[in-house]
Amino acid sequence: MTTAFVEQARAKINLTLRVNGRRADGYHDLESLVVFADLADTLAFEAADVTTLDVTGPYAAASGATADNLVLKAYRALAANIAGLKGGRFILDKQLPVAAGIGGGSADAAAALRHLARGNGIAFDDARLMLAALRTGADVPVCLASRACIMTGVGERLSPPLRLPALHAVLVNPGAALATRDVFAMYKGGNQAPALAAHAVPHEFAALIDYLDAHGNDLTEAAIIRAPVVADVLAALRALPGVRLARMSGSGSTCFALFAAAEEAKTAAAHLAAAHPPWWVAPAVLGGRS
Repeated sequence: MTTAFVEQARAKINLTLRVNGRRADGYHDLESLVVFADLADTLAFEAADVTTLDVTGPYAAASGATADNLVLKAYRALAANIAGLKGGRFILDKQLPVAAGIGGGSADAAAALRHLARGNGIAFDDARLMLAALRTGADVPVCLASRACIMTGVGERLSPPLRLPALHAVLVNPGAALATRDVFAMYKGGNQAPALAAHAVPHEFAALIDYLDAHGNDLTEAAIIRAPVVADVLAALRALPGVRLARMSGSGSTCFALFAAAEEAKTAAAHLAAAHPPWWVAPAVLGGRS
């Protein structure tokens, strides 16, 4: 097909994740320093009279029923607020693991909203776009711009974009899908880190690593209860030469390790891929939106 638009739906990485308690509506208040990887799904779009979605790629089967896909949910959420919204044909190349703690589905939905905004002449700062994002999923608002920031609340409050160094990383997913609700069901409470402040986040690599050491991921133990292999992944990452930090992203099961140099990350990824063939292993650069 001849596509009018192609969008990259970049993986979201939670460098930190703090749970600040449960709200009256049952959701949890969160606080997270979020960055985005140069690994992505790809969402193509062309105008059409009927809005449809086709899913391809290595993780297409794991994505579930097409009718329930967040791409179509995002379209429906925006159409509910904008009369006569023009849709079209979406084709999703699903390269990122599913239910993996890296916001793959949310990034896909955000890419769909960017397509729809361009196709309908909607400004990216239109409040209806952010409302549709939040109604689609808690991680969709931060994925709209895909910029490094601090995300709070249920995902609706975002700090101004942060200037962070490029972070050379290895991402690992052991193939264990973890539903966020299941991980939260195992969460026993108790913050492991102080609150974040945007002005306090360092801009230099070594200082940022020290800062991240003091701000962990509160859901790690709960995820390990649901999927013990997460502990194996973290142990494997922490044993790699040159690793500066290893941590789980989001509610798991994807984990990441940070390195000072790209070659260190690439060498570590090759070593892990050879040692653990069933795992999804990828070198990446983490940062804001390029």
